[in-house]
Amino acid sequence: MYNGATMSDSGASFGGKSKRIFEGAGGTPGGVGEFVIGVLVAAVGFYMLFSHVQVHSSYWNFFGFGAGVGRSFGISLIPLLFGIGILFVNGKSVLGWFLSVGGLLFVLAGILINLDIHFRGTSLMNVLIMLAMIAAGLGLVVKGLRPHKPKPSE
Repeated sequence: MYNGATMSDSGASFGGKSKRIFEGAGGTPGGVGEFVIGVLVAAVGFYMLFSHVQVHSSYWNFFGFGAGVGRSFGISLIPLLFGIGILFVNGKSVLGWFLSVGGLLFVLAGILINLDIHFRGTSLMNVLIMLAMIAAGLGLVVKGLRPHKPKPSE
């Protein structure tokens, strides 16, 4: 009988070592509590901040053209439609894929460019609380990722 180390104890099997020692956040000793609390505090701060942001769309105005010039959304669909048509004829066409993906990216870029983002009116105290929660949470996350001194044995 073989009484040596088994494969799972040596780490040679797919399962790895069976007795793993728990390490803290980021593989450093300690700091799991600080990390989790920091993520929660920062998440609440970001939620409060983002809940005060309003997003509107405006007229189709691509690359700063205004006063009726460049306001046609339909013209940006032409490459996409040609690409889709070419792909129905030949699904392996490089030109078809290029026009389809490029046209889709062009439309998505136009949508993102035409979004107007406004911060809803709120008190200075609310803004300071939101930003302080984000800063405190991110600070706790960073502190939790740093190595901690081991606790003295009792």
